Amino acid sequence: MNAVEELGRWNTPKTIDVLKHRLNNDTVYQVQEAAYHKLKQLGEDVQLPSRKTGDLIKGVTKILVRIKKSLPAGHSFEEFKEKLKKMRLDVYDAYEGERGADFDKWLETVWASL
Repeated sequence: MNAVEELGRWNTPKTIDVLKHRLNNDTVYQVQEAAYHKLKQLGEDVQLPSRKTGDLIKGVTKILVRIKKSLPAGHSFEEFKEKLKKMRLDVYDAYEGERGADFDKWLETVWASL
């Protein structure tokens, strides 16, 4: 989000290209929305993509199960969360960005159900 904000200050072909890439390809919908608004402010004719349904990252449940199984029995949620962040920052960041303030609650619920 910070990168989109900063890029939106520069009306150059390269920054517009990067913003369009974020608009069409970012995993987090809020980043797509931010890129859309910045591009509109820069005078670009763009359309906001529709919000995708389902998992943000393919196979996320399998990834989370592997991380949980790699920890010792009786591990805490905080240990799981920290290992996820270390091993799969892409997954962590995508879901943290998408879930916002509800991220910890969501992740703990998923962790408990694995």
